[in-house]
Amino acid sequence: MVTVKVVWRDTGKPVKGSRVAIGFDGFTRGVTDSEYTDEDGEAHFDAEPGTGEVYVDGSTKHRGRISGRIVVYI
Repeated sequence: MVTVKVVWRDTGKPVKGSRVAIGFDGFTRGVTDSEYTDEDGEAHFDAEPGTGEVYVDGSTKHRGRISGRIVVYI
């Protein structure tokens, strides 16, 4: 399970309703289906940890190890 929390950089408040996807490195893993952030700014994915990128509304916001809970500031 991987959780991505999206937070506004200037206010620190959670971003509601943003589209989030994870693109894993490697030929076989690919990109997850998009999930939308909930009222806490979190999107949950049933995915194994790995390396790759987190996309928020189509833009890369994180690159590196993806596991557990990742907080992304926009």
